[in-house]
Amino acid sequence: MQSYSAGRPILLWLDLTRDKSTHKLMQQFEDYCECRRGDVSLPAGWEGSRQVDMLCIHFDKPDANGLNLLLEIKRTNPSIPITMFTVQHSEELAVWAMRARVWEYMVLPLAGEDKSRYLHSLRQLREVRRDVPSLGRKPLVDHNPSLPGSIRLTSNHQKHKALGRIMPYIDQNFRESIDQKELARRCGMTPFRFSRLFKEVNGVGFMEYVLGKRMEFAKDLLANSQMPVTSIGYEAGFKDPSYFARAFKQFAGCTPSEFRQRLRQEESESEVLDDATAAKLEQVIKSITA
Repeated sequence: MQSYSAGRPILLWLDLTRDKSTHKLMQQFEDYCECRRGDVSLPAGWEGSRQVDMLCIHFDKPDANGLNLLLEIKRTNPSIPITMFTVQHSEELAVWAMRARVWEYMVLPLAGEDKSRYLHSLRQLREVRRDVPSLGRKPLVDHNPSLPGSIRLTSNHQKHKALGRIMPYIDQNFRESIDQKELARRCGMTPFRFSRLFKEVNGVGFMEYVLGKRMEFAKDLLANSQMPVTSIGYEAGFKDPSYFARAFKQFAGCTPSEFRQRLRQEESESEVLDDATAAKLEQVIKSITA
């Protein structure tokens, strides 16, 4: 196997399994990543978080204490992206992980495709995080899962395939000015047919799709950076701050400043861990610093 010795992603592992089997999972990544375990604690405001590319939390059967621990770590160290590895899987758990802003949700055992995609995204994430706070016009992390095999067999797959060559380009360059006619030409279509197929496949028109991507990007910066609102508008691809503010309010139901203020208020009003969860947190910190 190829080893990425230079500039490898740094993974910090927390073992929340009942049989303490995380070392076996870590072995699958040691050829590609620098894996750390047992010598780092995670107090609030932990400065060492900047030196870790991913916090990997390994569950076999997630329970309330373990999930509350994940939330507490996310609250006290919001800059660390978290991957949740779990054996027990359900749709409800996956939705919870998404709402908890987990960066990646991985079901065990890992399929080869999933592992390759994950490692590719990790390397991109490392590059992006090392560039913060400058951000600049860096490519976004390719964090999209591959299509399930059952989807590839549906009649609609050919429609998706027709746009397959340009969708990654749009998702990487939505902050720039994109010529819709040029995209249609690349797909071998007339602008009318391209526009109709794009809406049929994505559920929204081309311009609405691009606007949505820009808004989600802006929301992410509002939540995870201290950049001024005007600068965020420019970073998201808006040349007019006034238009950015109006479009954001129409999209999110509030102004960018109100959105940021609301997030901060929600964070400050986060529910305090109960005694059992607090004890679990103390136990885990002691175990990984022992």
